[in-house]
Amino acid sequence: MRSTMLWTALTTLVASSLVSAASVHKRHCHNIGKCNFHPSKSPKCWGDHSLSTNWYEEIPDTGVTREYWLEIQNGTAAVDGVERIVLTVNGSVPGPTIFADWGDNVVVHVHNALENNGTSIHWHGLRQNHTTQNDGVASVTQCPVAPGDSITYRFRAEQYGHSWYHSHFATQAWNGVFGGILINGPCSAPYDEDKGVLFLNDWFHNTTDFLWSTAAAGLPPTAQNGLINGTNVYGDGGKRFETTFAAGKRHRIRLVNGAIDTHYKFMIDNHKMKVIAADLVPIEPYVTDVLSIGIGQRYDIIVEADQDSGDFWLRAYPDMACSAENEMVDNIRGIVRYDASSRRDPTTAAYSYTEDCLDEPMSKLVPYVPLDVDHPATKKDFDLGYTVNTEGMFKWTLDGTDLFSDWGVPTLQQSLIDLSVFGTSSNVVELNEKEAWVYFVIENGLAALGLSHPIHLHGHDFYVLAQEANANYTSATPLQLKNPPRRDVAMLPANGYLVIGFITDNPGVWLMHCHIGWHASQGFGLQVVEREAEIPPLCDTSSMDSTCAKWQSYVAAKGILQDDSGI
Repeated sequence: MRSTMLWTALTTLVASSLVSAASVHKRHCHNIGKCNFHPSKSPKCWGDHSLSTNWYEEIPDTGVTREYWLEIQNGTAAVDGVERIVLTVNGSVPGPTIFADWGDNVVVHVHNALENNGTSIHWHGLRQNHTTQNDGVASVTQCPVAPGDSITYRFRAEQYGHSWYHSHFATQAWNGVFGGILINGPCSAPYDEDKGVLFLNDWFHNTTDFLWSTAAAGLPPTAQNGLINGTNVYGDGGKRFETTFAAGKRHRIRLVNGAIDTHYKFMIDNHKMKVIAADLVPIEPYVTDVLSIGIGQRYDIIVEADQDSGDFWLRAYPDMACSAENEMVDNIRGIVRYDASSRRDPTTAAYSYTEDCLDEPMSKLVPYVPLDVDHPATKKDFDLGYTVNTEGMFKWTLDGTDLFSDWGVPTLQQSLIDLSVFGTSSNVVELNEKEAWVYFVIENGLAALGLSHPIHLHGHDFYVLAQEANANYTSATPLQLKNPPRRDVAMLPANGYLVIGFITDNPGVWLMHCHIGWHASQGFGLQVVEREAEIPPLCDTSSMDSTCAKWQSYVAAKGILQDDSGI
């Protein structure tokens, strides 16, 4: 095994040199063609493509490969002044951002240097079009990567905007295994400065492994803090996140809710936000004071520095209608300064907001590239519920089944071995018709305890057809079929329903699950096996089998027992 120091040094050297080399190609990609991209003058342009290009059908051919090396490591950190065990990516929390241009090929080598944990890395929101094996979900598309082993993920940046990568092994992501993804491309409004990815997280002073027994009993653990880009104060320790605005300039901020159990209301005092994308889908811009952002969701915003000067609170309030209790509920803040030399605390006041754990209104999330929805070839209804098993563990169910997927025999591997048999506990929905519309109706009635849930589908941008709290879905429920919102995470409202649609255009095995980390581990999910007969040619079975063999050897040697859903 390489030493941590050597691996990190190589990561920095090689990734930096490749990004630098790729910049030559980047000029060719979007500065030569019908319309040159410029963030403040021509943001909708991208060479021979543009914001109007339907990226599901056409993407730039850049000829560029971006290559990264990531190492998952044990460590300790005091991100809010309180030291605790963390798991890091290349020694930091959050991990380094993965950069690419729209159309680039991306290769990421991941080495597991952890002492006693498997791992996998999921590229959240990236469709993995015909690259299902690279989706990075332990028990679904791969076995966990054993300590000392490595894996390489390869995929195309077919979408643009920003997202995040995170571990998809147990609740490991929320011990620190996550980082940003930024894919350069056109956007729907001009800006002057790109501030990059900004993470919103909840934070505990114990590891999620330590807290799992509490969560597994159906008792959501109380968070000690919330972090803004990996930092905050707590007691007399820690530090605020700070950023500087240039007066009169427009600043682009790429928000990610990376929490395990917190829905945030985000705002910057005395400033409006122009919202230009929801998840990885550019939208017609709209302006708001307060942004409601569910777990796993991303919003791209532009904030104009229209004040003369001063210091302003940047706030992330846990929406307590659905979030875990948090000791710092009113103090998850960063600072926006117009003068970088200022050291004063702001005295500004927050905007008012309603605690409801709802998404931004469907009427505001209008995709810039308009696409309509056809009638479904398949329609599936799922009732959310719960049960408590014989060991006293709380389990979420869809139509009575809590998902259990075996780390040692991932569903994708099963689909290659036997094209027809999946166990009931795998909660598999088989969709074999090509290019067909599918509707999922998820109902969240009184039997589901009246909570809201962020629903994430892998492998697809889905269309949000209907979404309502405190209501029952019926055959008369109106569906929005003309250019509805498209995204990959949407809220299932409390005591209500969510209706989504998607096209079977991506053969593979795809997970759909609640993105509250505890709930996913408690079985809230299902698996879509899409166009199964077309999956084998897309897979590298030797690589998959090698990862699984090493994992199985590790399990046998250490006596590892799977105690959650597998996802």
